[in-house]
Amino acid sequence: MSNETHEQNNKGGTASFGFRNVPEDERQGLVNGVFSSVAARYDLMNDLMSGGLHRLWKADFVAMIGAPRNDQPFRLLDVAGGTGDIALRYAESSGPNATAVLADISPEMLEEGRTKVAAKGLDARISLTQGNAEALPFPDRAFDAYTIAFGIRNVTHIDAALREAHRVLKIGGRFLCLEFSECRVPLLDRLYDFHSFEVIPRLGRIAAGSGDPYRYLVESIRRFPNQEAFAGMIREAGFERVSVRNLTGGIAAIHSGWKL
Repeated sequence: MSNETHEQNNKGGTASFGFRNVPEDERQGLVNGVFSSVAARYDLMNDLMSGGLHRLWKADFVAMIGAPRNDQPFRLLDVAGGTGDIALRYAESSGPNATAVLADISPEMLEEGRTKVAAKGLDARISLTQGNAEALPFPDRAFDAYTIAFGIRNVTHIDAALREAHRVLKIGGRFLCLEFSECRVPLLDRLYDFHSFEVIPRLGRIAAGSGDPYRYLVESIRRFPNQEAFAGMIREAGFERVSVRNLTGGIAAIHSGWKL
């Protein structure tokens, strides 16, 4: 399966929105429209796109944060945190002084997250803030860890988001990104393509009344840099000890980097 290089700044002031290019200053609004339309069904969407595997991937991802289980303070920033899956798993598996800020640009996604956080009684440990990954409303060196799960490919300027991640982390802080990536297993890649382009949009029409948002999300995966290219971008942002862990043959991958 081929994986096209994602062009954040194409000549002429355009950026990719799925398989088509749009004016750069319009892309974020189009992406926001996608998530506004699917916010109430976002968790279902992840099940459809990954066949439920995202639940196992997220469990591994949260375990890699390394938050203390004792009384030691630890502060996580979860960007594009949406409905709160990562922040909630983190809070439930860490000590009482491990807190999180969930940031997302979409008010509709934040509302879903706020409802879930309140239902779990974790309001005191998880706060929610509307913010753009490219210009975070937080001071320098404010967090012990930064996570972003299935969100960075929706950012217009990935390089800017990575620099912001580096800025807000403390020295010794860890960057972790869980994202769909390039499948590297023969035959599985063909099955994955069929599932992505034929099955998911049809399921989207059934589950959400429209396949268009799901088609964009599938196309955005193919436009995202592959494992090595994205690791290079993380290094360019200033992170060290960058590593990649493929999940399910590379359908998804966890990228890790440290601010040292």
